[in-house]
Amino acid sequence: MGDLFSVLWIGGPPGAGKTTVARLIARRRGLRWYNADVHTWEHRDRAIAAGHPAAIRWEAMTPAERWSASPEDMIAMSLHEERGPMIVDDLRALPAAPLTIAEGTPITPSVAGAEARAVWLLPSPEVQEARLATRELAPGVLELYRSLVQVIEKEVAEYGATTLVVDGRRGVEETVVDVERLFADALDTGPVATTPQERRRLLRYANRAVVTQHLTFFARPWASGDARSAVRAFDCECGQGDCEEQVRLAIADFPALPVDAEPVLAPGH
Repeated sequence: MGDLFSVLWIGGPPGAGKTTVARLIARRRGLRWYNADVHTWEHRDRAIAAGHPAAIRWEAMTPAERWSASPEDMIAMSLHEERGPMIVDDLRALPAAPLTIAEGTPITPSVAGAEARAVWLLPSPEVQEARLATRELAPGVLELYRSLVQVIEKEVAEYGATTLVVDGRRGVEETVVDVERLFADALDTGPVATTPQERRRLLRYANRAVVTQHLTFFARPWASGDARSAVRAFDCECGQGDCEEQVRLAIADFPALPVDAEPVLAPGH
């Protein structure tokens, strides 16, 4: 069982670039990458099992009803506050080594603590709107995401947490450098994965989480699509620190065997 001292935290609203930054740092540095988004449906199932009214109400609604609710109701039904403790439980269940870089919108200062191993990426309105526009989101989803900016910024300010403003003047690589600088002591002392075999296992952990995300979604009675037709990008599991390739596979075609027996590889790897 791990402890939270082995976790590096990245929070912020949708469109801040959390996933991209965390994924790159994890791959390059040999860290485990915990993406809160891919645990959304698992967390919803936990909330339903616990009898959480907002979770139960959301599942019973039609899509039109969900996204026509007030911003306050949408935030409540998103389980923004409830998912934080679930993320902590997930992280405590992971091995203490190597370090884990955890990112997600429900990661708030009250969850992670406003300390040197936590940072919140805060996009300017212009940057968030431009990034979200590429995702072809429904109007209600956009309204929820915009509302979450205000909630997160308020809590970050109250805690005096470390922030990086994402205003478009610095690219992804520069943002990665800034975050690595904030986490420099932890990254320098580790522990981190050093061998290709260790890295492959971390990549399989992240890839399997994507598979579980979709299978848990497709199990819902109202869900459309299935694992045979849903195609997603998976990280190449060659285990080389400089590899950032991805492989597109149908969820149903992801290997059932361990990564050492059947890795997902980009062409030529």
